[in-house]
Amino acid sequence: MDDVFRALADASRRALLDSLNRDNGQTLRELCAGLDMTRQSVSKHLAILEEAGLVTTLWRGREKLHYLNAAPISDIAERWISRYDRRRVDALADLKKALEASLMSRPEFVYTTFIRTTPEQLWRGLTDPAFTRQYWGITWDNEWQPGAVMTWHIVKDGTDIADPGQVVLEADPYTRLSYAWHSFTESWSKAFDIDEDYRARVAKEPRSKVTFEIEPKGDHVKLTVVHDGFEETSEVLPSLGEGGRR
Repeated sequence: MDDVFRALADASRRALLDSLNRDNGQTLRELCAGLDMTRQSVSKHLAILEEAGLVTTLWRGREKLHYLNAAPISDIAERWISRYDRRRVDALADLKKALEASLMSRPEFVYTTFIRTTPEQLWRGLTDPAFTRQYWGITWDNEWQPGAVMTWHIVKDGTDIADPGQVVLEADPYTRLSYAWHSFTESWSKAFDIDEDYRARVAKEPRSKVTFEIEPKGDHVKLTVVHDGFEETSEVLPSLGEGGRR
């Protein structure tokens, strides 16, 4: 948390975060064009922001894209928020939503966090029914092998979401896991009380994919979640940023 505060103390770094908040997923060239700083200065500031966890980067071909990451700001809020009244809680919640909504300036959802655990334990948290049932409310019939079909089981009402297109794409234990997102079936919409018109629209969108990248960092593990494969006008992506519809 000290790194976060040090990173935020510099006006130039705050300007970079403001730029990413307005238009997330920028290249170094795009960031330099919008700010009165040299390329070298921007690179140095970005390195500090990335080290503090306030910026996450992804490679798309030869381009390195930079994303504002709201997780450290959320951690700060969680540390002291219980001391504030409800109105202030709501104000900070609005700030969090505003930061996360900016992820939609490019058709993908990117999130990075650091967890005090091991890669092996984190992998269990992503795949073991004992964990996913408790924390996600979902389990899968799966051996976690590339190409394996995934049947999603919604714990709260026993609904199953089955489709041949729901498959594991990559499975490198303790390092990387990627799979195709679930189908938007009628049983899914009934389980979550989703409007049928909305379901019919999102069911026509290309199937997206979610990827978990696991990287050990001392006594912590860096977890980067990328949910991509969306169209520019996707209605699914905003719901993910809001933490709403599955």
